[in-house]
Amino acid sequence: MLAEYVGAYQIEAIEYDNPSLGTIPPEIHGLKVCETNEKQLVLEPALRWVGNPNIVLAVKLLSFRITVQLVDLQIFMAPRITLKPLVPTLPCFATVAVSLLEKPDVDFGMNILGGDIMAIPGLYQFVQKTIKQQVASLNIWPKTLEIPILDPSTVAVKKPVGILHVNVVRAQKLLKKDLLGTSDPYVKLNLTGESLPSKKTTIKKRNLNPEWNEKFKLIVKDPESQVLQLQVFDWDKVSNHDWLGVQFVPLKHLMPYETKEFKLDLLKHSDSYDPQDKKERGKIVFEVAYAPFREDSVKLDGMQDGQWRKETGFDRRYSENQVYSGAGLLSVLVQGAEDVEGERHNNPYAMVFFRGETKKTKMIKGTRDPIWNEEFHFMLEEPPINEKIHIEVVSKRTGFSFRSKEHLGNVDINLTDVVHNGRINQKYHLIDSKNGMIHVAIKWTTA
Repeated sequence: MLAEYVGAYQIEAIEYDNPSLGTIPPEIHGLKVCETNEKQLVLEPALRWVGNPNIVLAVKLLSFRITVQLVDLQIFMAPRITLKPLVPTLPCFATVAVSLLEKPDVDFGMNILGGDIMAIPGLYQFVQKTIKQQVASLNIWPKTLEIPILDPSTVAVKKPVGILHVNVVRAQKLLKKDLLGTSDPYVKLNLTGESLPSKKTTIKKRNLNPEWNEKFKLIVKDPESQVLQLQVFDWDKVSNHDWLGVQFVPLKHLMPYETKEFKLDLLKHSDSYDPQDKKERGKIVFEVAYAPFREDSVKLDGMQDGQWRKETGFDRRYSENQVYSGAGLLSVLVQGAEDVEGERHNNPYAMVFFRGETKKTKMIKGTRDPIWNEEFHFMLEEPPINEKIHIEVVSKRTGFSFRSKEHLGNVDINLTDVVHNGRINQKYHLIDSKNGMIHVAIKWTTA
């Protein structure tokens, strides 16, 4: 602001002689907390600062040096402070976003050589207008000033970004592990960096050249670093299953939406350059295609040949050959609950039931308002139209007891709106609970 006046009105320079803001802090005269369905905390304090600053400016005007002192400073403002996103790492938020809900009221006087410069007719109104224009150009909501608190890499939870389609076709000339000179092979598939259980093919009894042609879908979170791992075992009814070989495919070598066939020699272990690994272990043949999720939500406009019609060129192309049509990922984020109260104990956790699968959050001890923030994924072959997901809140006694569990409430959520809108994020009243509510965000994503 000061720099704008240098060169104007014969002003050569404006410098600070003393920039002290004094010893009196701002006062908070009210605080509003705004509730949202996002992982953030929104605060709207009413601030007033009647301070005792000692701010002295030196103005060089026509080769004269004039000392100007700021007096009687008063500021009234209503900022909006957003702490986001809320994370489980201290200080529990990653970014502070600050904005002003309205133009602040700023009032002060200016003394020059012992006299009040604001007594000059029209000067006070001009200065006030100029300051308010400058402040208004800063961060009036929705424009915000964002201040990073935590390194995003330390708090970011990687979200699914696509689906890896794998077709395990066959294996050839596998090792003989059984006494009868054969093997009972099967394949385990997984992506590195994931703690999910591996996918498995069926077991082909007494076959060194098994044919599977079995298709799998794996959730991809980081295509630049994740690797597809295929391990071949010989099934054994009594002892541990024998190791037959392994192969790897880094996802960064795959082109999106392009099906690629691999016919690779099985390795003894991950070090493919081991000079000791010269034993022939056979080959494995499989097909892989990586399909990233679309940025926009799924929009359904009817049925055609039993497949959902979609809008992009990729979708139409795959709808024609019926490879990936309809497949997607249902993500269920159980954020927390409120006013869930048991008769004997309050150690709540949530259970998610969908299509025969059960997922469970961690238990939070001694609370009626648990915060879980746990996300679960369900890989589906088609959109879950006219289906419901069932969620229960249960309390469990930490010690031994014949009545160790209590039902605290449940809810059934219709997924039709999720498919059509791409996502929902809201609170639901729990059935069989007096005042209990649960906060759930559900997202349907397609490739």
